[in-house]
Amino acid sequence: MIFPLNPVLMELLVLSLIYREDSYGYQISQQLKQVSNLKDSTLYPVLRRLAENGYVSVYDRQFQGRNRKYYQITAAGKEQQKMLAQEWEEYDASIRKLITCDGQTTGGGADE
Repeated sequence: MIFPLNPVLMELLVLSLIYREDSYGYQISQQLKQVSNLKDSTLYPVLRRLAENGYVSVYDRQFQGRNRKYYQITAAGKEQQKMLAQEWEEYDASIRKLITCDGQTTGGGADE
């Protein structure tokens, strides 16, 4: 099952991918498709917003005779990624508490 990505989680994932290495849009979208049913058209507004907020910078690099737009994380982007990752850890821990019982993941209804 694939859970939908909300805008904040998508921002965290995109920043995390760019933190690892400078990336271009299609590359990022293919990586995100491993965990979501993301449409490519959804990604580009996020990248634009990250650039407008100063979390990523953009540069062009030639690839097979065409310019490819790459995204590079900035110092502000690294701080934002760190803050969002910490919030995700806290959220994840809260969710895990809700879905576990005596250390075991719950899976059934009232008949268990």
